[in-house]
Amino acid sequence: MTTEDLNVIQLSPDTPDSTPGILRVATYNIHKGVQGLGPTRRLEIHNLGHAVEQLDADIVCLQEVRKMNRREAQYFERWPDVSQAEYLSPEGYDSVYRTNAYTRDGEHGNALLTRWPVIGSSHEDISDHRFEQRGLLHVEVEVEGKRVHVIVVHLGLIHESRLRQIAKIHKFIQREVPEDAPLVVAGDFNDWGFQIKRMLAGFGLFEYDEGPRSLTYPARLPMVQLDHVYVRGLRPTGLYVPNGRIWWRMSDHLPLIAEFKL
Repeated sequence: MTTEDLNVIQLSPDTPDSTPGILRVATYNIHKGVQGLGPTRRLEIHNLGHAVEQLDADIVCLQEVRKMNRREAQYFERWPDVSQAEYLSPEGYDSVYRTNAYTRDGEHGNALLTRWPVIGSSHEDISDHRFEQRGLLHVEVEVEGKRVHVIVVHLGLIHESRLRQIAKIHKFIQREVPEDAPLVVAGDFNDWGFQIKRMLAGFGLFEYDEGPRSLTYPARLPMVQLDHVYVRGLRPTGLYVPNGRIWWRMSDHLPLIAEFKL
């Protein structure tokens, strides 16, 4: 991608600007900031930084975020000197990161970027088996004087594991989130069916459900929606997916932007 390309990254013209009383939440699996395999892989973290800023979201939920990776840092000359969560955080935003998985060369996990004050954060391991390390990131933010709880998730690749992870998330919510508090659960659910949607509805969590599904994967030719933003105590008002060549070059997922009435 060229510098000229970066200057024209923008959302759909149908995407409204930030409005008082509206909470805009984006979720984006950034594929660890690198696209491609082997010697042809390319570093996309710099382009992703510009893209995240263009989302203009109050809260950005990120998955597959690297805290560090020694092998990639040696391979790419322009590898950032700070963690990807810090690097991607626009000016004026706070970033919160927690590690889900440790590898031979580093670690990666979930992150949350927010233009609103962070009250507190925590992490919980929701791994279902030893072959996949998974966790949830819980952050409490104060939005227009109201405390909103946000849980960032990246569920497993096996269907039965995802169902058990949803049950673990529900137990966490019962334990850590007051019943009357606004709640957002967002991320890469790795699921294109409806069973998880029905389970979350049973817990009082819903997403914007008008119009066709907002397809996010694979980015080049989206066929399914793996990424979702569910809420409790907020009213969904809109859902948007940026698209085009610039977006599918940066990750294998497209970002999803949801808006809610506070």
